[in-house]
Amino acid sequence: MATQSGDTSPRERSDDLTSTANDRTDAAAPDPEQAAAPDDVIREPEDVAPDTTDGETGEARRVGPEGETEPMGGGAEKPNPKAALVYNPTKVDGDALREQVLRASEEAGWEEPLFYETTVDDLGDDVTRQALEADASVVLVAGGDGTVRAVSGEMSGSGIPLAIVPSGTGNLLARNLGLPLTEPETMIEAAFTGDRTPIDVGWARITREGGEVEEHAFVVMGGMGLDAAMIANTNPQLKKSVGWVAYVDGATRSLVKAKPFRVVYQLDGHRMHAARVQSVLFANCGSLQAGIELIPEASITDGELDVVIMQPKGFWGWLLVWRRVAWDNSFLRKFRAGRRVLSLRTKDSAVVYSRGRGVALAPQEPHPVQLDGDEFGEAKHVQTRLDAGGLIVAMPAGHELPGD
Repeated sequence: MATQSGDTSPRERSDDLTSTANDRTDAAAPDPEQAAAPDDVIREPEDVAPDTTDGETGEARRVGPEGETEPMGGGAEKPNPKAALVYNPTKVDGDALREQVLRASEEAGWEEPLFYETTVDDLGDDVTRQALEADASVVLVAGGDGTVRAVSGEMSGSGIPLAIVPSGTGNLLARNLGLPLTEPETMIEAAFTGDRTPIDVGWARITREGGEVEEHAFVVMGGMGLDAAMIANTNPQLKKSVGWVAYVDGATRSLVKAKPFRVVYQLDGHRMHAARVQSVLFANCGSLQAGIELIPEASITDGELDVVIMQPKGFWGWLLVWRRVAWDNSFLRKFRAGRRVLSLRTKDSAVVYSRGRGVALAPQEPHPVQLDGDEFGEAKHVQTRLDAGGLIVAMPAGHELPGD
């Protein structure tokens, strides 16, 4: 059939569309002169010379400020980790302990460890700061509860693990963590190859009568009142000779003069209370020496402090305190029948338990304060807080915390 005038064939229409597309492409294409800036050359991949030629060899070299070069040894290897040991020379055999840590470090392929001794003026916080500044990968601590407290406080929030080598009088933190108390080699090994567990760290902001303010860490428990007076009245030489049993002597001295005092206290998020008490304890964990469970439900990983208000009235009141702590908590709670007896018993107010993120204490008159068994003088106000999971502790592989 003949094509009518004005009609266009399919091929002609296709040619027109192609021509139009090409015109659009040409219009959108960049100007070659502009594309070639800044050196006015449009390069193809094959135009660019390779960084090296076939058969070329050599070493990476370090270039100095003047352009001089020298071979670089090694490569991109990371330096080996290193451990640091902080120990109280009056509590441990320093020579033997250093040798054990050195041997374990060599076996693990770590760098030579760092060693620091505590002194009367430095319980461990300053030398621990030095160890962290020296990029220690793990810190081991060996000493009494005071040394552990000072080192733990300095390491809180650092992210560096702490390995506790039990020694000294109480080993309260090690006891509450269920660590082996007579196997230092186990805890030394844990520093290099063990598990890592975060635990809570408590802080006490102490205000003196003159207005001075200072803040100290605690990992076990602190308190105001009779417990602090008991520690202050403990003979240091007797404690050095017979250990924690010396606290019995301190307790005897303190009970003779013990008088209740008025204190206003407030847990975070709760209303204020006022009471006449013998002692107020704020605890991160609840186990004491000789298997005594002061606070059986306390946990060192729950993000809360346990607060104990002791307010016995007279001789019989103290018997109720002793029954609660030494019999109910430390013995009956271990058995199903004992727990049934406790559920049926009439509650008394000689010992009152509370729990919270922190507690503020304001006695009517300044009273003594203790933290982890160390006396910290008298305070007119104490504000406590908790750094939840603030301290990473090295544990033997597969170790589980008591109560978990």
